[in-house]
Amino acid sequence: MDKQGYVYILFSKRNGTLYTGVTSDLIKRIHEHKNKSASEFTLKYNVDKLGYYEVFSNIIDAITREKQIKGWSRKKKLTLITNMNPEWQDLFDSII
Repeated sequence: MDKQGYVYILFSKRNGTLYTGVTSDLIKRIHEHKNKSASEFTLKYNVDKLGYYEVFSNIIDAITREKQIKGWSRKKKLTLITNMNPEWQDLFDSII
């Protein structure tokens, strides 16, 4: 059985710094970002609010989607977040 995958976008504040990532365990990974143990970039820029995520039936599809999103313009990423999360709430509490 393939392992489920997730693509996520974190933000520092509304329209602030963005970080796009991929994981097989979304709750654990976001928890690591919030506890400043996940990435130098998210630590440096205080990027720890979950603004957007997608669920995939396997990690390979999630990695492919992550690469696609990373290639997008900032404007397109902001639109993606706003369409799913118009109030720019931290979605972490809604997934735990």
